[in-house]
Amino acid sequence: MKILNLILLIDDDETTNFINNRTLTKANIARRIQIYPDAEDALQYLRQANAGAAIVPELIFLDIKMPKMDGFEFLEEYRKIGIKDPQATKIMLLTSSASFYDLKRMEEFEEVKRHFSKPLTPHDVKEIMTEYFPEDMASV
Repeated sequence: MKILNLILLIDDDETTNFINNRTLTKANIARRIQIYPDAEDALQYLRQANAGAAIVPELIFLDIKMPKMDGFEFLEEYRKIGIKDPQATKIMLLTSSASFYDLKRMEEFEEVKRHFSKPLTPHDVKEIMTEYFPEDMASV
C-alpha cells in the first residue's frame, strides 16, 4: 500500500491548517504533512526540492487569499522555479468563498487540478485520492 511521501498545506489561517492537518492525518494518506502559513516560505522549500535537497510534494493545498502573497502570485512564482517534473505534484486551491473571477483565473494554471472549499472534509480527501492517486486508494 503506497502512501504519499509529502503534502504541503499553504494557508495563513491557523485554524484551517489545524483542521486540514487533522483531516489528512486521520485519512492516513501521507508520511508527512508540512504546513506553511507564508507562501514565500513554501516557495523556498520547493526551490530546495527542485534542486534535489528536499522531498518533492505529491500534493499541495494552496489558499487563494493570503496577505503577503496570494495563491495566484504563488503559482506565478512556482512556474518560475522550473520544476523538473511538473506533473509529479498536484495542486488544489482552497477557498472560503470562490468568486467567479477566481474560478476563471484558476483555469490559467494547468498545475491546478481543482478547488475545494475550506476546510477539507474526509469526502474531499477520498475524492482527491480516487481521482488523482488511484494506485493509493487502499490507504484511504
